[in-house]
Amino acid sequence: MRQYSNVIAAYSIMLFLIILVGVFQSWSIALSILNYCLISAVMTIGANIQWGYAGLINFGIMGYTALGGLAVVLVSVAPVPEAWSAGGLSLIFCLLIIVVIIFLIKYLIKNKNIKNKTFIISSVIISGIIILRFISAPAIESIESVDPAKTGFLGGLGLPVLLSWIVGGLFAAGVAFVVGKIALGLRADYLAIATLLIAEIIVSIIKHEDWLARGVKNVIGLKRPAPYEIDLQNSEWFINLVEKFNSTKLNMITSISERKDQLSQLVIDASSIYVKLCFSGLFLIVVVALLILTQRALYSPWGRKMRAIRDNEISASAMGKNVVKEHLLIFILGSAIVGLAGAMMVTNDGLFTPGSYRPMRYTFVIWVMVIVGGTGNNFGAILGGFAVWFLWVQAAPMSLFLINFFTANLPETNEIKIHLINSAPYFRFLIIGIGLLIIMRYRPQGILPEKIVKH
Repeated sequence: MRQYSNVIAAYSIMLFLIILVGVFQSWSIALSILNYCLISAVMTIGANIQWGYAGLINFGIMGYTALGGLAVVLVSVAPVPEAWSAGGLSLIFCLLIIVVIIFLIKYLIKNKNIKNKTFIISSVIISGIIILRFISAPAIESIESVDPAKTGFLGGLGLPVLLSWIVGGLFAAGVAFVVGKIALGLRADYLAIATLLIAEIIVSIIKHEDWLARGVKNVIGLKRPAPYEIDLQNSEWFINLVEKFNSTKLNMITSISERKDQLSQLVIDASSIYVKLCFSGLFLIVVVALLILTQRALYSPWGRKMRAIRDNEISASAMGKNVVKEHLLIFILGSAIVGLAGAMMVTNDGLFTPGSYRPMRYTFVIWVMVIVGGTGNNFGAILGGFAVWFLWVQAAPMSLFLINFFTANLPETNEIKIHLINSAPYFRFLIIGIGLLIIMRYRPQGILPEKIVKH
């Protein structure tokens, strides 16, 4: 128990800070922060598996997050029959052509008896691109012209949204397999650059291929595994429940109209809290499950093998360990978890906005979380997700409070005061930057550094 005392203390502080937000701001805001902290925790678990376990630098977290979000659209959104009639079959045919081309190239590469292999493979690729372009261009134009204000895409399968979380992980794992096959042989810095560029390509495709998920026009009103606030507000059982919990407060109001208005407001507030609590429960189950599995993996023979490879690849290879294979496995596993987090985030938001996927938010901030929390330590990675996201959200309110406090004696028309108030949202970068510098200076291994426990 003593070995987890720092963990308990650190998480107690985070819980206390979230409670303070609930007391001084609102419980709805506090639960929103908690939910995004839990989603960030899933992302940091994925990044920590790659970096903390195997020393792999993946700057493509943004791309796998976007793939998870795309999975929510493709799985949960109802199909658009008109779009499918306009060009759906043509795109399926294009997909089959891509599969044939891949297998043909694979065959050509493995066949040692073929002469002029490079020329033949190049010809196959170029011919395939021309054929695909000839077939897909009219189909895509037809699909995107189907009521573009509301649809303009094929839609999805209309399945339960929770299924998309699994599919999001599978999407990310599949792309990670391809990327790993290509890029894992690169040196660490080149690997980082390659993964970042591939992530940009993934996001760019999602943003510009409107037939896939409406591109930058966004997909709104996505399904979710929790009830909608408006439904709760119109449900008699929920209204009665809120009235029961607030009976003392309501009984103090003598006016019937005021009592009705107060109850209506309480129901609205309670519906938001109830929905967020539902998401909190689901996200917490995912985080706890991943934590248990990753902890067991970390202290298993496989985990010891991964750390041995991380610390000295040459020695591990000399001992008969397949370094490339293990790196590919850990790369796929970590990316799958990030894809899962991306699906969770879009489900929580209820909308898919490809234009919002930027490296700062969905790659580098995640890396800051892992570094601050402690690489190689699952508890540390999760803590980093909580701490950095809390600062990311609360930096602006805290900055605004401090600005108003120190400029209280200045008139409201003072240019310096106005400039500082308008700049408050950007103080998050300053605060997180200073926090990262302090951590790197005084605790370079993170708040909860890696600690190998012998079992």
